[in-house]
Amino acid sequence: MLAQTTTAHQPWVIPVAAMGIVAMASILAGPGFGLLPFYTAGPALAAARGTSRTVLGVGAFSAALCLISALIDSHFGNTRMLVALGGIAFVTAAACYVSRVRRQAERDLVDVREVAEAVQDVLVPPLPAQVGPLTLADSYLSATKSARVGGDLCQAVPCEAGLRVMIADVQGKGIEALRTAAVVLHTFREAARGPLGLREIAPRIEEALESLTDGERFVTGVIAEARHDGSVDLLNYGHPAPLIRRADGRLEVAEPSEHALPLGLAGLCGLDPAGPTAARVVLAPDERILFYTDGLSEARDEQGEFYPVQDRAGGPLAHPGPVRALQELRADVDRHTGGGSDDDSALLLLQFERVS
Repeated sequence: MLAQTTTAHQPWVIPVAAMGIVAMASILAGPGFGLLPFYTAGPALAAARGTSRTVLGVGAFSAALCLISALIDSHFGNTRMLVALGGIAFVTAAACYVSRVRRQAERDLVDVREVAEAVQDVLVPPLPAQVGPLTLADSYLSATKSARVGGDLCQAVPCEAGLRVMIADVQGKGIEALRTAAVVLHTFREAARGPLGLREIAPRIEEALESLTDGERFVTGVIAEARHDGSVDLLNYGHPAPLIRRADGRLEVAEPSEHALPLGLAGLCGLDPAGPTAARVVLAPDERILFYTDGLSEARDEQGEFYPVQDRAGGPLAHPGPVRALQELRADVDRHTGGGSDDDSALLLLQFERVS
C-alpha cells in the first residue's frame, strides 16, 4: 500500500522539492539575488511524469510561491515579479503541451508493446511442462529488451514417442535474425508434430531457410527426440553439445556421433541436409539433459574469461526441480559475469522422472 501511495504521488515529488529548494535559497540569499524566475523549474519538471492537470497544479503552486517570495523580498508588484510570473505562465503552457505529447507517445508505445506481446505469444508458445515421465523447463534471455525471442531459440513439441526438442542459434543479430528464427521455429513445430522421422526434420528447415529468408544466414542447432523410456536421440548441427547430469552427480557431454554443418549450409555445399546419424543417450530416473546456446558458454567475466559450463553447471543443476535448477544456473552465470550478458541465451532442461 505504501509503495502504491508513493507511486501515485510521485509526479509531484520532484517539482515540489525543486521549488522548495528555490524558496529556501531565496530566503537565505536575501532580496538582492533575484531568484524568482527559478520557480519555472516546477512546471518544467512536472511535464516529465505528470499529466496536464498535474502541470497546471504545479504551475499554480509555483506562481503562489513566487508571489510570497516577492512579498517577503519587497519585490511585490515590480517588474522583476511580473517577469517571473510571465515566465511561469509561459513554461506552464509549454509543459502542458509537452506532457500531452508525452502521454500520447506512451499510449502508442503501450499499444505497440501489446501487439508485440501478442505476436510473441503466437511465435513462441509456452513449452509443455510435462509429457508423461518427461519434465521440461526453459529459460530465455534476449539481447533485445522486452523481447522473448531473438537470435537464439528453443522449442518442444509432443509427439507419439514422447517429445521432440530443438535448440538453435541463428547467425547474426537484428531483424533478419529474428525473421530467420521465426521461420525455423514455425517449420520445426510443423515438421516435429507430424509423421516425419527425426532426420527428416532438418531438410524441411533447410528448404524453409532457402525459400523464406534472404538465404544468407545459417543456424546451428540440436534436434532431439526424447522417449518415454528415457532414451534420447540427438542430431547436432554445429551446436554446443548438450550436458547430461547423471543421478550420481556426474556431468557428461552428449557428443555427436559425427559432426555436421549448421542448417542452411548443407545445400550450399552439396551435402545431405538430413545431416548425421543420431547419437543416442539414455537417461535413468531423475537424470537431466541440458540444451543450451553459446550465450551461456560464451558469457564473459571482467577478465574476458568464458563461463566454464562443465566445471560450474553441476552445482546449479543439482537443485531439485528443473525450473529451480535453471534459475540457479542463471544466478551463477550472473555471478560470473558480474551482472548479466549482452548476448541472447536459451536454456532448456529435460528431466526423466521416476515412474511409480
